[in-house]
Amino acid sequence: MKNLYLLLLLVMSNSVFSQKINDTINSPSLNEKRAITISLPASYAKNTTKKYPLLVLLDGDYLLDPFQGALTYGAYWNDLPEVIIVGIRQKKERETDCAVDKETGLPDERSESFFEFIGTELLPYIEQKYRIATFKIIAGHDTTAGFLNFYLYKDKPLFNAYISLSPELPYAMEEQIPERLSLIDQPIYYYHSSADGDVKKMQDKIRKLDAGVKAIKKSSLNYRFDEFKEASHYALVLHSIPSALQQFFAEYQPITMAEFNEKIAKLPSGYSEYLAKKYEVIEKSFGIKIPIRINDFRAIEAAILKNKDYNDLDALSILARKSHPKSMMADYQLALMFEKKGDNKNAAKYYLNAYQKDEIGSLTKAMMIDKAETLKKTFSKNAKETAPEETVEEDPSKEQNAEEKKQE
Repeated sequence: MKNLYLLLLLVMSNSVFSQKINDTINSPSLNEKRAITISLPASYAKNTTKKYPLLVLLDGDYLLDPFQGALTYGAYWNDLPEVIIVGIRQKKERETDCAVDKETGLPDERSESFFEFIGTELLPYIEQKYRIATFKIIAGHDTTAGFLNFYLYKDKPLFNAYISLSPELPYAMEEQIPERLSLIDQPIYYYHSSADGDVKKMQDKIRKLDAGVKAIKKSSLNYRFDEFKEASHYALVLHSIPSALQQFFAEYQPITMAEFNEKIAKLPSGYSEYLAKKYEVIEKSFGIKIPIRINDFRAIEAAILKNKDYNDLDALSILARKSHPKSMMADYQLALMFEKKGDNKNAAKYYLNAYQKDEIGSLTKAMMIDKAETLKKTFSKNAKETAPEETVEEDPSKEQNAEEKKQE
């Protein structure tokens, strides 16, 4: 079953990601050319202004395909953003790239060069060549997973998010990482994992790291630790990747039933404001700006209708006009507001306005014209029922002539 799952991920990654580029960087730090693989999302060539989060993979030789598969699958369902992936090939060099002095627990001369290569050569090269958003992730497995933590030792860490898969932690790192995370001011996303198949010595240090980080009370720290039962040191990777990505990008995901029931539906007001803030957080956290999803509009609409806060549909229409200016969504929301408030004339007017715009989601031209025609009948009927009866006024001159004849 695990092999089938991996096969499906690999097939999807190869079919949906449009570009996989093999490249080399001439590195003065390493005094050599280093091979890398770059995976660009399917939309990269079409959407020429869009920026994408960056994922740097240590052990790119074998981690790129499973990460690519998970990201492709998540992006297909709009649960995860599209990401540019850069895999550093380390098959022969991983031990020397990430070597650590046993006494100090710090990189030795060679691995310090590799550390500088990533920060001063690889990242500037990728940022200059591709459209990179501000959100950057680094990931590694065992030896490289321990090494990537050194980027947290910098005053201003280069990466926003860290995925440390079954890390082999150098001397005292299980104590130093919690200390660093408690001092860093910028928002940090941190994920690490272990499994039954890990060496006990590794497990003990990983659990100690977990206990230290869990004691930190900071809203700016997005943290998760997974311990997988009945998983080997290598199978752990396939369990960890989707868990880490879902954790990091939870705020990016569309409104779920749980979010609707537990947060939105319980609000006394401000449903449209909730939606606007959700997308502001996505832009601020991940450096990517996306139009508000159609299903999220409909979720907020449902909350407004459920709580009969019909005036908030006006604010929702303003968001719709900004996000989808050519669509019928904005006029539809105004029409719905007037209809719920009993103003059928204005409701029909905006349904007809919507009819002239582009269809979007489940909103169609046929729906808009049907609603407008139905409402027209209601206010036409009301006009007839409330119209005053006609009265024939008598000519006063006739009444006067009649009275004169009586007198004669």
